Order: sequence, then C-alpha cells, then structure tokens
Amino acid sequence: MNRRAREATTHLFTQYARVWFPSHSALYADWAHGVAADETLVELIASLPPSKQQPNLVFAVARFLGCPDAGFETLAAFLRERWDDVAAELAVRMTQTNEPARCATLLPVFEQIRAESGKPLALIELGPSAGLCLLPDRFAYRYDGGGVLGAENLAAGAPLLECTTTGDPPLPTRLPEVASRTGVDLNPLDGADPETARWLKCLVWPGQTQRLARLSAGLDVLAALPEDNPGGPVKLIRGDLLENVEALVGAVPDAHTAVVYHSAVTSYLPPELRHAFVELVTALDCRWIANEGFFMGEATDGEVAVPRERAGMFVMTLDGVPQAYTHQHGAQLHWEADGHWPEDGQSI
Repeated sequence: MNRRAREATTHLFTQYARVWFPSHSALYADWAHGVAADETLVELIASLPPSKQQPNLVFAVARFLGCPDAGFETLAAFLRERWDDVAAELAVRMTQTNEPARCATLLPVFEQIRAESGKPLALIELGPSAGLCLLPDRFAYRYDGGGVLGAENLAAGAPLLECTTTGDPPLPTRLPEVASRTGVDLNPLDGADPETARWLKCLVWPGQTQRLARLSAGLDVLAALPEDNPGGPVKLIRGDLLENVEALVGAVPDAHTAVVYHSAVTSYLPPELRHAFVELVTALDCRWIANEGFFMGEATDGEVAVPRERAGMFVMTLDGVPQAYTHQHGAQLHWEADGHWPEDGQSI
C-alpha cells in the first residue's frame, strides 16, 4: 500500500470528521476521527476502490452487518474482526441516501418553475435511490414554524418536512402540480422490499431520530401510492444518467415542463464526466436544478467554493445560476439568489 493512498484515506475521514459529521451525528464524527488516527483501519480502507471508501458508506455497511451504535473502539473491533464481510458488502453497496426532507428546499424552486411556465412539472430525478424525492406533492411542509402546507397529506400519514429559511425565498403557497415522476439510477432501490428499507435506514446517521422517522413515513407514502394518483406512479430506470437524461427529457410532451434535478449525486462523477454532464444538460429543453456540495454551472469549471460559514451546506442552482445554500438533509434554506457568491473556479 503506497503512502499517498493512505494519506488520501486519512484526509477523507478527517474531512468528514471536521466538516460533514459534527453538526449531524456525534457518533459518526467520533468514528471518523478514530479511523483517521488508526493506521490498521486506514490501511484496510485504503485497499478499497476510492468509490467504496466514503466514510458514511463504510459506517452504514458496518451497522447493516450488526455493528452496534457505540464508541469508536466498538467499531474498530468490529471492522478488524469482520473485515472480509464488510469489504464484500461494500462491493455491492452504494451510498444511496434517500432524504425526503430535501423536497422542502426544492419546493420553492419547483413552484418558481411552474409559475414561470404555467405547466405541470415532469420530474426527472438523477440518482433517486428509492424515489422519495419524486413525491414532493405527497408530503407536508412547514417553513419557519408557520402553517402547514399539504395538511391533507399529513392527515394521511405523510411526514411533516420542517425547514427554516433566511434571505426571503419564494416560499410556495401550494403543492407542485406533478405530471410525471421518473428517475434514473445505476442501482434503483425498491423501497417496498424489507431488506432494502433496512439498508436505507442504516444510511441514516446515528442520533438522527427525526430523520429516521421521516424516512419511515416517506417509505410508507411510496408503498401506498395508488397507480392512478395525480402525477402517476414513480418510474425508476436502471442506467447511467449521462446515457439516459437526453431521452427522458425528449419524451416529455410540450404540455409539461421537464425538470431535471439531483442532490448529492454528481460529486460521485469524475471531473471529466461532471463537465460532460453540465454540457449535456444545459443543451436540453428542460429546467435544471443542482443541489450539490459544490456549485455547478456552464460558465465555470464546475466547482465554486463554499465559504467557511457555510461549511457542510449544499449549493442549489437553477439552470446554472446560484439560488441558495441548503442544508444537506433539508432542514435549512438560505436564499441568496441576489447575494454574493464565491469566485468561479475554486474548489470546496
């Protein structure tokens, strides 16, 4: 194992311990700090393909295989004793977090698009996992502690997605009118399958009890979705987003507005494919929402820094134009469409 590979793995776990985990899961922050300081575990994880080294993926697999939510020494012992099992499970698993609360940050942009076009939305999500974020019209919302939008959905058992805002975002007063809901994923998940549901729940970070409850309620909504509901059923396609997005957009009738969107997906693409995707999607007849850990736009090299005070946030863009910083799990929306954004070409 070369030194550079070990250093890259150490840096990755240190970054997650300092930036992504602390405000969301104390246990994961502890685990990530511990792994970064443990030469044996670094060596084991560094032997994996880069796409399988993501800390939350490694931790989710350990929990899926039975590792208790206890201190770092418990994790360390489990990984050493069960490494062959962990590595085998990692080989067939992907980080496919399905967070329905992201709909709360997407909803203002959906409504903005509908108001401008006057047409129902043909939703096309890239990397939808089990497809929960293709159901924005089936959930209930409350912004800044105000009234409930979608109270009828709440009464039917849907999760209540609560979001705090700053910067005067265009908050919706109605649920989006959805014409169709299609997703394309390398590994689409069947949310009705018990083992798949258990895996999705293992992807929720320890300590996030409300998030786990939202996921469970969202899976129930998905399972109960009638075939004849407005917007139709969730249609998930197995495939590569670059190979499928053009055909999916082209199939949308003129009476609907095609909306291509993704959250925490393109960061898994290598830079050359990320840039190819930007070139492709900006040439299509669609609206494009990116909700990622870096800014994406055709006028840049694909990355813009997130300022220190926004560390751990996503940047949401509409057609390549920055709109807001968003909490990665949908709890906050900081609208800055008319604000000051970082200079182009900087990495996070």
